[in-house]
Amino acid sequence: MKVLIVYYSTYGHVHQMAAAIAEGVGQVDGAEAVLRRVPETLPPEVLEKMGAVEAQASMAQVPTCTIDELAAADAVIFGTPTRFGNMCGQMRQFLDATGQLWASGALVGKVGSVFVSTATQHGGQESTILTFHVSLLHHGFVVVGLPYAFQGQMRLDEITGGSPYGASTIAGGSGERMPSANEMEAARFQGKHVAQVAAKLKD
Repeated sequence: MKVLIVYYSTYGHVHQMAAAIAEGVGQVDGAEAVLRRVPETLPPEVLEKMGAVEAQASMAQVPTCTIDELAAADAVIFGTPTRFGNMCGQMRQFLDATGQLWASGALVGKVGSVFVSTATQHGGQESTILTFHVSLLHHGFVVVGLPYAFQGQMRLDEITGGSPYGASTIAGGSGERMPSANEMEAARFQGKHVAQVAAKLKD
């Protein structure tokens, strides 16, 4: 059973969460986690001005996703940074190229899930996931979130990402905060949960 983890990461926050998602998937017997990045749309000079060149280079070993890989997976977990309460443009462009899959119903019945990163605590963590779900529902995905069985999303002793809609992390205004232990554990839980649900549907 193949669980595809498709993401875009500017400075590495979503990349780290994706790795934790993959760890969670790997905890389920027979589940294989496959990491893929969506194509970059920004020119090198813009990435340089953003200070993202070094981070992008560190993620270069992750292959770029193709549309056909979505159809070959049993579940797809999407990761994106937030742009004004929505998914980033790179992810939007990738999804906008899936019309042929929609027309053929190739993704109907597959498990779909979302995790995100935002700069601030209230910068669109939930709205980004919920608006992302709209695209998944149009494709016929069975949408899976992060249930309250993961108790870490209820803690009050620290500022943390995570909601019943999916795992998330807070990057800070300048990207200085990397995912916390609790946020990484939320990602692992979500990866495992999605793989378990996908295995039941496959059976």
